[in-house]
Amino acid sequence: MRKTWAVMALAALVAMPLAAQTRDQAKAFVKQAQAFAKKNPKDKFLEEVSGVKGQFHFNKGQNNDLYIFVYDLEGKVLAHGARREVVGLNRWTSKDPDGKPWIQDWTKLVKEKGSGWIEYKELNPAQGNKVMKKASYVELFDGMVIGAGIYE
Repeated sequence: MRKTWAVMALAALVAMPLAAQTRDQAKAFVKQAQAFAKKNPKDKFLEEVSGVKGQFHFNKGQNNDLYIFVYDLEGKVLAHGARREVVGLNRWTSKDPDGKPWIQDWTKLVKEKGSGWIEYKELNPAQGNKVMKKASYVELFDGMVIGAGIYE
């Protein structure tokens, strides 16, 4: 029994830093995308996000399955690193399966605070587009909401 508790405690200690590290990686990925956006024309940045060979595009197994998404402040998708088919769509009224208007929520968040985390449910491209809990870090930059999220 004692050995079982020791193994469980060790597993919990190992898992905690991984979760924190993953959020840190998502935030760092947004910062990396923002730095690219500062140094390049807007159209080049958006193509770097949506283009399948771009450094901010989803590539299963790399970047811990992270991708960048970019929206304007009215809910229009400017670039998406996993779902190129949504680029150009206005998703302002989109809600997750629980009815949470996540795009409106993160827009309000960045307008009030400049950046932060929001939790909702979304399709996970690494899991065959299965709907999963997601925590996304978003930042306001030049009238755009730039974000990346982790799936739980």
